[in-house]
Amino acid sequence: MQLLKDILYGVNIKLVTGVTNVEVQSLTFDSRTAVEGSVFFAIKGVAKDGHDFIQDVCDKGCAVVISEKEVEVNEGVQLIVVEDSHKALAIMAGNFFGEPSKKLKLIGVTGTNGKTTITTLLFNLYSKLGFQCGLISTVVNKICDRDIPSTHTTPDPISLNQLLFDMVEEGVSHCFMEVSSHAIHQNRIAGLTFAGGAFTNITHDHLDYHKTFKEYINVKKRFFDELPKGAFALTNEDDKNGLVMLQNTKAKKRTSSLKSMSDYKAKVLENQFSGLVLLINGKELWTKLIGDFNAYNLLTVFGVSQELGEDETEVLTVISELQSVDGRFEYIRSDSGVIAIVDYAHTPDALDNVLRTIDNIRTKNETVFTVVGCGGDRDRAKRPVMASIACERSDRVILTSDNPRSEDPNAIIDEMMEGVDAANYKKALSITDREQAIKTAVTMAEPKDIILIAGKGHEKYQEINGVRHDFDDLQTIKKLFTKLNK
Repeated sequence: MQLLKDILYGVNIKLVTGVTNVEVQSLTFDSRTAVEGSVFFAIKGVAKDGHDFIQDVCDKGCAVVISEKEVEVNEGVQLIVVEDSHKALAIMAGNFFGEPSKKLKLIGVTGTNGKTTITTLLFNLYSKLGFQCGLISTVVNKICDRDIPSTHTTPDPISLNQLLFDMVEEGVSHCFMEVSSHAIHQNRIAGLTFAGGAFTNITHDHLDYHKTFKEYINVKKRFFDELPKGAFALTNEDDKNGLVMLQNTKAKKRTSSLKSMSDYKAKVLENQFSGLVLLINGKELWTKLIGDFNAYNLLTVFGVSQELGEDETEVLTVISELQSVDGRFEYIRSDSGVIAIVDYAHTPDALDNVLRTIDNIRTKNETVFTVVGCGGDRDRAKRPVMASIACERSDRVILTSDNPRSEDPNAIIDEMMEGVDAANYKKALSITDREQAIKTAVTMAEPKDIILIAGKGHEKYQEINGVRHDFDDLQTIKKLFTKLNK
């Protein structure tokens, strides 16, 4: 329980009416969870506007309403009008929980691809180095050894600050956090103090939300623009927009690359299914991870560790012990030698990277099958591009359902098929049922062939018409390998 004035610090207030010295029991932006003594934030969402529920929360005993416009409230309820309810929520949530981000080293990782892998590898690295660590990722949130289910890449501000508060309470010294473009744009991370930030890459994604690629770039850049002077900003110099991220940052600028001179430089010496041999800043390293994209990921992990002051040799030793992240280029081999790879690749660039990696490793005597779909209610422009890449870089392609959500999965596949040109048309099959699509690839594959199952990775469900059904790509392929004795 805190006084309202103590959690208003840093909020751009336009108007205050009503009582003044209010004791705050809780914060909420969901009218269903409003209780007596709570502060309600009227948030404009995509589907609903929180301003429409102000009377409802007043009747439930809400003590304070944060609004973007003047509205009628019950007697005794304090109305505070602000320029941006999203930003006010984030700042007040941080203040309510005692600014927990200032009490640990918070590292944010943003970009289109690689965020989950990098944050998870950093969490595992620092845990092995003996630190108490926290993780905020697409797959799972963690406080040391305790898993907390993840529903969004970056949680809402109340959940996020509660999570950071819990980490501080349990002695966490370092937290590694995925920072999504949605979270930046919606001010979910406003008021947080980052010790550093890292940029992976930026490619075609989320244009259903951001509308233009330029806006998408600018949103990512905003994260670095707002880093404090005492933080570091590490960018992938090989990405054509990598240095754009550093243009206006006040943080210490650092670069990493495989292709050009930079502060942190790596070279791929060997790339096999058994792992990578890398040269990082002149020191040779073997790792169980596979592919050029993981060379970039590991280089970013190394760069972050050096900016945080860790011993170089100790870090490289532990990196060589790290395992692949769930759903990121996970592969299994059947009894007959068919290789299946499960990867989260759900953007054109990620799919291209995975298929290029497979092409670099294969002997060219195998057939590469790609099973891939696109999610519903998301960026439609990438659908034909995904199919085109799959056909260009695979021998056989099976277009199937991903998470169709509210859309007709057949319609999604039809839009993907528009990217298949005449020369590749005979390569492509359409099988809507995802399990049947995977089974077809397994049935067609011969020993030493390679099957890529792309798009869902770590996800253990398929979302169809608003209902999540159990579905796990990795378990499905394992079951089919056993059943068909492949």
